[in-house]
Formats: sequence, C-alpha cells, structure tokens
Amino acid sequence: MKPNPVKQRALQQIQQRLDHIFKRPELLEQALTHRSFSSRNNERFEFVGDAILNYTVAKMLFETFTELPEGRLSRMRANLVNQDTLAAIAVSLNVGDALFLGPGELKSGGFNRPSILADAMEAVFAAISFDADFNTAEKTVRRLFAQRVAGADAAGQGKDAKTLLQETLQARRLALPKYRIEAQHGEGCNAEFTIACDLGELGFITTAKANSRRAAEQEAAKQALAWLAEKYPPRARANG
Repeated sequence: MKPNPVKQRALQQIQQRLDHIFKRPELLEQALTHRSFSSRNNERFEFVGDAILNYTVAKMLFETFTELPEGRLSRMRANLVNQDTLAAIAVSLNVGDALFLGPGELKSGGFNRPSILADAMEAVFAAISFDADFNTAEKTVRRLFAQRVAGADAAGQGKDAKTLLQETLQARRLALPKYRIEAQHGEGCNAEFTIACDLGELGFITTAKANSRRAAEQEAAKQALAWLAEKYPPRARANG
C-alpha cells in the first residue's frame, strides 16, 4: 500500500495528534483500512483494540470512583465507550481524511460514517500496542478519555450529556447552555455539523463535529461537563 501525498500528510498528522510516531507505519495504515478497500483490513485489529479500550476505561473508572460497586462502574463504562464517543474522537483527530475506503464507501461518504470511524479508532489502539506495547496503547487511551472520565456523573448514568449539563447548571443556579451551528457541510450521510455549546456567564464555549446536529450537540455537552468537573470539582464522590 503506497498512500498518495495527501493521504501521507493525513497519516503524519494523526501520529502527531496521537503523540505516537509509528516505527512500522504499515500498522497504522492497516488500522485505517476498511474491508471495502482490501482483504488486509482493520477488522482483526478492532478485536484487540476493543479489549484495550474497555480495560483501560474500566481501570480509569475504578481508580476515579473508588466507592462505586461493579454494576454502577459497568454502566458508566458503557456510557463512555460507545460508537458516538469513538467517532467524535476520530473526528477530532481527522481520522476520516486518512481512511482507506473502497469506491462505494468513498462515494457514500464512509469517511464520515460513525461506525467506520469508531471501528478505526479501536483498530488504532491495537496498532499502537503492536508497534510499541500495551502500556503505550493504554497511555494513548488514557489521554483521549481523561476529560470524559473526569466529567462522568456517577449518579446520572443513563441520561444523555445535554440533560446532565442542563441539570448541573440548574443545580448551580446558572443559565442554561446555548447551542448554535458554527458550520454545516454536505447533506445526508455526507453531512458534517460543527456545533458550539456556550456556557454564557461562565465564559466558556466548547465546539464539536459530528455527522448529525444531535451527535455534535451531545459531544459539545460532554466537553462542557468535563470542563465543569475540572473547574468546579464535586466535594465528594458518590457512594455505592
């Protein structure tokens, strides 16, 4: 596989954003190869990457919420490790620009499809472990999920991020967030929305991209929750 110059630049940028330069760049290329492009694709990598991701996030939650029982921790992990979150992280890394897709997927906008982006992110975690070791892959996951874990609500799992953000602000007697479309490109499965979440008097604005307005709003709300948790940490963690 010989990436063209544009694809090569995208691969280099992803490595910089991951803070991992591959000694074996072919591993990253395979992690970003969809089955529509080649039989040497990322499906087996996903299997390993999923295990790395679930273990790392589980350990992060175990360390952060020291009093919570297994059932609550499992629900929190499920709320953090999902297609929407992985796709949002992939968008922030511009993974779509580096994907290797077959003609059909290219034509239908596969580079923006959440399922393809999420699968690629899992495969990337595996590729890092193959290129270096498990600890390096774990550090990468920790860095990408640190704010999300810090902003996780132990008592409010099952509620979406927008609802949790609204409740958090109301509890502090602050104005509700305002969402606005900063940019919109394409239509249908090729659509991409950039949404801003404005916290008003707190003077903080988050932005997120996704292939639907709702998904972008949810991701912007998650970022706002993470910022609130860091800026105004709760005095005590929820007990089990």
